Amino acid sequence: MLAKVHSSALYGIEAIPVTIEVHIDKGVGYHLVGLPDNAIRESNYRIAAALLNNGYRIPGKKITINMAPADLRKEGAAYDLPLALGILVASGQLVTELLEEYLIMGELSLDGQLKPVKGALSIALNARACGFRGIVVPEENVGESVVVEGLEVRGAARLCEVLSFFRGDGDLPLGNHTASCLQAGPGHESPDFSDVRGQEAVKRCMEIAAAGGHNLILIGPPGSGKTMLAKRLPGILPPMSLEESLETTRIHSVASGPGRGGLIRRRPFRSPHHTISDTALVGGGSYPQPGEISLAHNGVLFLDELPEFKRNVLEVMRQPLEDREVTIARTKFTITYPSSFMLVASMNPSPSGYFSPESHGFSNSRNEMQRYLSRISGPLLDRIDIHMEVNPVPFDQISSSRKGESSAQIRKRVVAARKIQSKRFEGQAKVHCNAQMDTRQIRTCCALQKSTLKLLRTAMERLELSARAYDRILKLARTITDLEGCSDIEESHLAEAIQYRSLDREGWLG
Repeated sequence: MLAKVHSSALYGIEAIPVTIEVHIDKGVGYHLVGLPDNAIRESNYRIAAALLNNGYRIPGKKITINMAPADLRKEGAAYDLPLALGILVASGQLVTELLEEYLIMGELSLDGQLKPVKGALSIALNARACGFRGIVVPEENVGESVVVEGLEVRGAARLCEVLSFFRGDGDLPLGNHTASCLQAGPGHESPDFSDVRGQEAVKRCMEIAAAGGHNLILIGPPGSGKTMLAKRLPGILPPMSLEESLETTRIHSVASGPGRGGLIRRRPFRSPHHTISDTALVGGGSYPQPGEISLAHNGVLFLDELPEFKRNVLEVMRQPLEDREVTIARTKFTITYPSSFMLVASMNPSPSGYFSPESHGFSNSRNEMQRYLSRISGPLLDRIDIHMEVNPVPFDQISSSRKGESSAQIRKRVVAARKIQSKRFEGQAKVHCNAQMDTRQIRTCCALQKSTLKLLRTAMERLELSARAYDRILKLARTITDLEGCSDIEESHLAEAIQYRSLDREGWLG
């Protein structure tokens, strides 16, 4: 007898329909074909124990299972449940007509409990696109799957509950699609900028970075507050839209399984250690998985002590910073992950950590300081819009009881500037903020008057800036103009944008 069960396979963050065909005939044997990995090949042991502990058994006959399409590699233990159902239907132990209407995923434990699977949101979207009535998944996956409208999401805790549902003598809880599950906004509160004493100039440049989605590097000695400031950046970013929340949730679900809160509502903040490998940063492996830059999609990637990272690790970020996506190529397939993130980096100005080593009892020569800075390549620095020096906070400001401006107040101005940009880029799918503008859009949206153009020409000649730096300055000036609520870029806006290119100035260390 032949039985068919519908399932799904993950390809990047997308899901592809998979049909599991089970045929039982005379003879003895268990044959599993269709490019399964080791986790799937071992499924017969889990399925046999789970069925036995729930009053069923694997028939002692020849069982042939095909996972179509046969040329697509399948991986993971999420096929345990559809395989078990296919065996029961093909052997006549389960009679049902509902299998054709549902897409089924789930990992089985030996006692028949269902464990959560990765990529449930992508699977639910694929089920709706293929016209299925609904999906049957472990109950831990219901929270993220239920956001897909027009699809029945049924969660189960045990195999026996699924069997009762398909026999017709029981029911599975139906996940409720409500407006609250779709609301995208901030989740847990980020640290507040009001806790930061002094550093008004740095707060200003971080407001500009948040308003335009610009990359940022902070240069300063230890204890000047670089990490403290970076951790507060997500608190002033605008709330995520529904589209951004869905895409972010899909990436995290594929990488690490379901989150505790279902849909991710706050912007990610990722801070990998400087010993990270290039594969862990951008993604990859034998079976490619999203890296840190994809997990930071629609959020912030913070690289503390940037020169301490391996050179090859930093260089692999150059293409994702430009294209806002990373492509992982293998012999038989190519996978693309989105990676639109804000890069925030910090570094010391010298190996000793200080701008003036002699004043702190160190003896770093100028050549040593230059070698330290050269660990970061010029092309990578060109892709960082803002270079900001962070100086130590004076004692009077540290001991002051007066609180600074709160993150909520700064966020209001950032949101207002983003609204201007949203209106400007309306109808352009991949452009949402000034930092994402391409060359053509820069020429259209960042037109300069004669006096302003003269100022920029002088800065370009004296600082010997590259063409990419030219574009960065124009983007920054446009963001500053949006924050001020003006329509045209003025000289003051351009002058402020130029001063945020510290590392482009020769002899900036003094």
